[in-house]
Amino acid sequence: MKRVFLLAMLAVLVVFIACAYVRDAKDAPRISKDALKARLGSPDLILLDVRAGSDWEKSGEKIAGAVRMDPKTVDDWSDTLPKDKEIVLYCA
Repeated sequence: MKRVFLLAMLAVLVVFIACAYVRDAKDAPRISKDALKARLGSPDLILLDVRAGSDWEKSGEKIAGAVRMDPKTVDDWSDTLPKDKEIVLYCA
């Protein structure tokens, strides 16, 4: 059940590959759910859950390996991300 939910969640996620210098979502390249699923667990991938705090707290489901980052403070943490990794942000 949990796996089915996570796959469904991936299907409706807005997923972005972002670098520290990409600030505007419309300029960020996108990744399909299947491509992301194939990359999960890679040491070269950093998966960031950027849902609003209340949405994240209410959710009983989270993608394994994702790190929660507050979207309201993106200017504080975006420059701390490694530039040699693939960064994927998602929200639902």
